[in-house]
Amino acid sequence: MKVKVIPVLEDNYMYLVIEEHTREAVAVDVAVPKRLLEIVGREGVSLTTVLTTHHHWDHARGNTELARLLPGLVVLGADERICALTRRLVHGEELRFGAIHVRCLLTPGHTSGHMSYFLWEDECLDPPAVFSGDALSVAGCGSHLETTAQQMYHSLVETLGTLPPETKVFCGHEHTLGNLEFAQKVEPCNNHVKAKLSWAKKRDEDDVPTVPSTLGEELLYNPFLRVAEEPVRKFTGKVAPAEVLEVLCRERASFERAAEPLQPQAQALLALQWGLLSMPRPK
Repeated sequence: MKVKVIPVLEDNYMYLVIEEHTREAVAVDVAVPKRLLEIVGREGVSLTTVLTTHHHWDHARGNTELARLLPGLVVLGADERICALTRRLVHGEELRFGAIHVRCLLTPGHTSGHMSYFLWEDECLDPPAVFSGDALSVAGCGSHLETTAQQMYHSLVETLGTLPPETKVFCGHEHTLGNLEFAQKVEPCNNHVKAKLSWAKKRDEDDVPTVPSTLGEELLYNPFLRVAEEPVRKFTGKVAPAEVLEVLCRERASFERAAEPLQPQAQALLALQWGLLSMPRPK
């Protein structure tokens, strides 16, 4: 199993997962179809399926165009709001692409229909991988938008947090630096946070992706997976895990010093730049 990391838009990641024996490929979160097809052509693989984590435009907007360009393409996900959806998946469902197994893990929190995908190969020494979209990111998680804190806790800690520690985490955005700066505020004495932050700054200077991490690493420095740890509880002033998580989400939102979320006009401009929209022809 080969994973191609494809940076697109402002800070998104698409992924191309290649079964190296059959040369079949599966894409995850298609935002820019033309860019994806460039990689497909370069790798000489057959793209048969799209796995979409959630319906937001920067993860699913390219599905419709890609399905038009590749008749017979299968588009899978757990939310009926996903563009060009072929079939709706359910939690625990398993798929197979050659030697690659896929277990579908419903991880509501960022959206109610968010699905993460756990991939592995039988009798393979390579570690498994999880494509977590906006449910789990390096040292952070997506904004809590559509579900309760209890549901988000279950997704992060009980569903994703119990995967094998060697699992590679391929998330949907490059938010690592900001996430680690917040993690340092939560746990200023956590040496794992300090080391990872120093590493991430160097990656940022070199303009190199910080994905993937591993789940074992995330458990050491990601505050959203560490809600039972005393320093994290002390920071939030709460004890119950879901309440700790809710305060963390609120504090993280106020902490972020990055630019405000893109306004609709800016989103449209960004989409135009990446070939997702066409300018109207003058009459």
